[in-house]
Amino acid sequence: MDDLSTIRSEALDAVGKAADLAALDAVRVAALGKKGSVTGLMKTLGGMAPDQRREFGAQVNQLKGEIEAALDARKTTLGSAALAAKLVSEKIDVSLPTRPDFGQAGHGTLHPIGQVMDEVAAIFGEMGFTWAEGPDIEDDWHNFSALNIPPDHPARQMQDTFYLPSRADGTPMVLRTHTSPVQARTMLNKDVQKMLAYGGALRIIVPGRTFRIDNDATHTPMFHQVEGLVIDRTTHMGHLKGCLVDFCRAFFEVDDLPLRFRPSYFPFTEPSAEVDIGCSWKGGELKIGAGDSWLEILGSGMVHPNVIANCGLDPAVYQGFAFGMGVDRIAMLKYGIPDLRNFFDSDLRWLRHYGFSTLESVR
Repeated sequence: MDDLSTIRSEALDAVGKAADLAALDAVRVAALGKKGSVTGLMKTLGGMAPDQRREFGAQVNQLKGEIEAALDARKTTLGSAALAAKLVSEKIDVSLPTRPDFGQAGHGTLHPIGQVMDEVAAIFGEMGFTWAEGPDIEDDWHNFSALNIPPDHPARQMQDTFYLPSRADGTPMVLRTHTSPVQARTMLNKDVQKMLAYGGALRIIVPGRTFRIDNDATHTPMFHQVEGLVIDRTTHMGHLKGCLVDFCRAFFEVDDLPLRFRPSYFPFTEPSAEVDIGCSWKGGELKIGAGDSWLEILGSGMVHPNVIANCGLDPAVYQGFAFGMGVDRIAMLKYGIPDLRNFFDSDLRWLRHYGFSTLESVR
């Protein structure tokens, strides 16, 4: 009994005097560790008579519980004190002026891709378009079939598309090869269909990442696109042309930028057109605007009736137009960036050179 009283007194006294968490842990080990004083008492139980073992074991367990409770309470107190001390020692005076080199070394910048996406969103936002998004991992139907891309189309081949393991029901899955599946998902939305039935119009832009098996100075396996879609009862090719002329002139900041529409083919639009912007190469330098050369900038067309029908709408009632462009490409053209691969190199020197101030406003 004297041992119990002595151990209790010494252990609780040591707990109360522990100055920090390390000292407190040393007290715990001295009392409750493998060679601790309380553990030593537990080891004596084997040589006692059953009645004595029962009584003495209960007293030792009570002592162990008292010490553990004291350790927990002291740990909470010391932990709070340590946190308070750390907060005081590590506090930052936000009223201090910035370092002289902050603008050169510590100031973050916006990536050109983010900047261009904001510019595109702002321009189309003024035209009444809203932002829409969808998953990067798509099923075969949304990525291909819904968009009138036949089973034997080259875009479905392994050399162009990143295929993923199929779903449990056998549905093929891919990394989306374009942002067009979001158009299908939006048209299939019941609220959108209800809005169109009441005479409304759907106008969305769809920026996002896309994936194709390609890699050189002008192609990367992951890149960015932005697509637009308009669906209503009266939209026609003239509206498409006016929309894209206004966008290109606003984006490249050339009021009289020449544009031409060339007949083309896309499975999901009919008729289809590729859009070129005027440029010149005087002195070997590209200048966007009036000139004797053209640059292909985007694809467009009237939404194919099969796509409208696949997405749950009546092509005899609804029609619309769609367009799509590479965000990386138009960023390179507008800001004179020569190599697409530099967008993804994580080189801070490149980002400081081509990046944008976080305080710079978009159009």
